[in-house]
Amino acid sequence: MYTATVKVFRYEPGVDEQPRYDQFQVEVKKNMTVLDALFQIIEEHDPTISFRCSCRLGMCGSCGMMINGRGRLACRTKIEKLGDEITVEPMRNMDIVKDLVVNMDNFFHAYQKVMPYFVPKDDKQEFAIIPPNSGRREIIDKNQDCITCGLCYQSCDAVTFRGEGFIGPAGLARAYTLIADERDGAREERLDLVTSDSGAFGCHSFGACVEVCPKGIQPMVTIQKLKEKKLRKTLGLKW
Repeated sequence: MYTATVKVFRYEPGVDEQPRYDQFQVEVKKNMTVLDALFQIIEEHDPTISFRCSCRLGMCGSCGMMINGRGRLACRTKIEKLGDEITVEPMRNMDIVKDLVVNMDNFFHAYQKVMPYFVPKDDKQEFAIIPPNSGRREIIDKNQDCITCGLCYQSCDAVTFRGEGFIGPAGLARAYTLIADERDGAREERLDLVTSDSGAFGCHSFGACVEVCPKGIQPMVTIQKLKEKKLRKTLGLKW
């Protein structure tokens, strides 16, 4: 056991004039996470700190935040791997509600732009199963692990530069998952929708989305595939 210093970003719009950092000393136990530390701070030091959490298992994605300058899930980030000084801040590219809590409306509005739902080709379509070993699933399986935590969106410099009009990595990865599904009836419409400056061609391949994804998804790869499909479609080739 050792003592770690945790600096927590504090700011409530309309109440505080400027953001500040409050510093706390936390007794670190084996396998203790940043989320555990925040709960310890609330219980022993300051009960007014605001943050989100739910499952504590890395499944819901609600505890996404900036930890030592990188987007992470607090429930899956162990303090022992960070050292004895930890800085916790809210996610970027989103408005702050209070302290570590951000308004994710822009993220979900961008996600909705890609029509993130399956569209049957006709009312009588049979939902045939695509065999996992058929080679026809491409990277659909991997992308379905997305928990919409928003970490890729908050880390995306294209979102920072282009603003809320840019769809972002999570939405584009979801779009590709559906476009790559041969059973979907909106593949062509969806491809045209997401291949513009506000979509796939607005991505500059910085790769931050790949670095922060807690599920190991690679949105940048799927975005490149979207660009390829659009170019092939434009040239009249099979896509």
